[in-house]
Amino acid sequence: MKSYRKELWFEVPERMGFVNITPDVEEALAESGVQEGLCLVNAMHITASVFINDDEQGLISDYKRWLEELAPHAPIDRYAHNRTGEDNGDAHHKRQIMGREVVVAITEGRLDFGPWEQIFYGEFDGRRRKRALVKIIGE
Repeated sequence: MKSYRKELWFEVPERMGFVNITPDVEEALAESGVQEGLCLVNAMHITASVFINDDEQGLISDYKRWLEELAPHAPIDRYAHNRTGEDNGDAHHKRQIMGREVVVAITEGRLDFGPWEQIFYGEFDGRRRKRALVKIIGE
């Protein structure tokens, strides 16, 4: 069995943003040489997310609005976490909602997606360098 690991680095300029990382994951898969197996992609930071959905700009806009309604950034004193000197209590909640990781089957050397599925990195406390892990195992 082969095992391959690659880190993808991001610096999202806004506090909240979404990056379609499907091409980066497909590149890692090609580098791995794995034809049949599994691909795990996970956010390596507790205020970021990796998820699968459609790459449609209306949906991305809806996510931003919806997440801000569920866990608004301000006022920052609404979160006990922010009493530690942080201002990202909302980002932790947003990450919890959107999830930490995804696993995609690999079939015949390709990510085995359903229609319209794409992999996204979601950032909820941006403006600094962060990463996601791609771990591929298989034959």
